[in-house]
Amino acid sequence: MPPLPPDECPPDEPPAPQATTTLAVWRLDGPQLRATEDTVAEEVPVALVYNGISHAVLLATPADLEDLALGFSLSEGILATPTELFDSETVATPHGLELRLHVAAGCFADLKARRRSLAGRTGCGLCGVESLAALARAPGPVTRGAPIPASAIAAALAALPAHQPLRAATGAVHAAAWIDRRGTLLALREDVGRHNALDKLLGHLARSATDPHAGWVLVSSRASYEMVQKVATVGIGSLVAVSAPTALAIRLADAAGVTLAGFARDRRLVIYTHPDGLLADA
Repeated sequence: MPPLPPDECPPDEPPAPQATTTLAVWRLDGPQLRATEDTVAEEVPVALVYNGISHAVLLATPADLEDLALGFSLSEGILATPTELFDSETVATPHGLELRLHVAAGCFADLKARRRSLAGRTGCGLCGVESLAALARAPGPVTRGAPIPASAIAAALAALPAHQPLRAATGAVHAAAWIDRRGTLLALREDVGRHNALDKLLGHLARSATDPHAGWVLVSSRASYEMVQKVATVGIGSLVAVSAPTALAIRLADAAGVTLAGFARDRRLVIYTHPDGLLADA
């Protein structure tokens, strides 16, 4: 077949964005101003499109997007199990990325019935919720596994920086990590949005059929309502945050049976709910 004339050639697809980019900057160090380069985190609009219908737009780091799609779908209650996601495709557009998801007909019907439209931002996981009643999606009580030793939390905190390459390069991203009860860091995902980092981690855990009772989640951010809701929805019983929780997050964790701790520093932390989920060292 002969090549198409130039005016009939299909337009080139936009290149897929990378997780970081390097830019020219100027550094001021005392009296000296010098030109140099800096690595910064990318933040791109990512639309989640279910069976051809756009449902949510997140601002996210363009990495581990299949994990993001599955984790978001599960933690938001769009899917009940990973098997209800039949296929996913990432498509670059001039305005951002589309995650095109093919889900079970029943899930799609429920999604349309919810009439929910999200406009996600890195600082808020509830932007665009249609009504206050939409916040009432409280997960059922979570069954926790064995208590987590304080030494396991200290070990995980010490290991966290070595598993955050994007943070080391840019200083601009959050992390969510899956830790076993000995404190071994088994998986970690990064993103400019703390909710996105958590959804990426939850998607990875679902994809690998990880037992939610076999470990706990450590996040480098504060613990907001949505963070507690997401871990409880997938059946994880313990969430430890480097920063503070909110009062609404504490109330939800208490009702859902989630052990919630914040201000985690080495062997110090504050336990807000269900202290029986943590075990002080002798």
